[in-house]
Amino acid sequence: MSEPGDRLEDYYYDLPEERIAQKGVEPRDHSRLMVVERGGGVREHARFYDLPRFLRAGDLLVFNETRVIPARLYGVKESGARVEALLVEEEAPERWWALVHPGRRLKVGARVSFGPLAARVEAVNEEGLRLLVFDGPVRGRLEEVGETPLPPYIREPVPPERYQTVFARREGSVAAPTAGLHFTPRLLRRLAEMGVEQASVVLHVGPGTFQPVRGSIETHRMHAERYQVPERTAARVNRALAEGRRVVAVGTTVVRTLESAFVPGEGVRPGAGTTRLFIRPPYEFSVVGGLVTNFHLPGSTLLMLVAAFAGYRTTMAAYREALAGEYRFFSLGDAMLII
Repeated sequence: MSEPGDRLEDYYYDLPEERIAQKGVEPRDHSRLMVVERGGGVREHARFYDLPRFLRAGDLLVFNETRVIPARLYGVKESGARVEALLVEEEAPERWWALVHPGRRLKVGARVSFGPLAARVEAVNEEGLRLLVFDGPVRGRLEEVGETPLPPYIREPVPPERYQTVFARREGSVAAPTAGLHFTPRLLRRLAEMGVEQASVVLHVGPGTFQPVRGSIETHRMHAERYQVPERTAARVNRALAEGRRVVAVGTTVVRTLESAFVPGEGVRPGAGTTRLFIRPPYEFSVVGGLVTNFHLPGSTLLMLVAAFAGYRTTMAAYREALAGEYRFFSLGDAMLII
């Protein structure tokens, strides 16, 4: 008999549509905060600006400083048919892997015009991504021809900067690391003043963040995502681990980055890498000792990661309490701190 959390259906829950946040709270740090003990239960209901009450001097907060690019393009094939492309990964300034819809009829050699940009399909990989070769560098034109690729469950307009964290620096994501959306410069200063150390990594979020698990948990394969761990961050994380201090990840992308970069006997290794790490129960964490996260989609790999960290029963009980307490869900919703 399987244990709870082994099956995909274990991660489904009923969510009324009106609980899916369509706008972010202003100021950002006035969103609600549920504080949960790992393997225990809900400790307290607070506001995000109360975060300093639940952290302590010596904790190390690690952020993902990726920045969302206007990666969604609308184009027209030579036949006149409309095409939508989501730029996923830059191979060179004029060469981008893209998720294209509809993609089946867009064969190698086909040409597409995206306003002032034109591209040719050069290849298709095993994940169904098309390699688009543009007639010139793309990044300088994205603000002109692209738009911010909001998740499909957000149906109201969102100002582009509201879908960026205040510490976004490195362009490359198709989705925001949404746990970071709750932070403000003032809150970051308060945390620093009380002795909470801060560091950053980069993981450019790919389209896999939108894709549900199909089939079984055992056969699901994560979309590959690139990450970068600066030398200073690796040194701070390894020092915190050696000294028995908590490493608190701001978001699931930071968890996957740090755990992917960890080498037994060596610690977190600096540098660039690619990860397909799928964290689900029963995963043994090597680096992360605390997690700031949002409330995730039913059946998602993000919810499974949270269940691996907090415990399956603890996680699902916290979600039931969030539903009963009218928390706001998903990217622009409320937050959870697990410690």
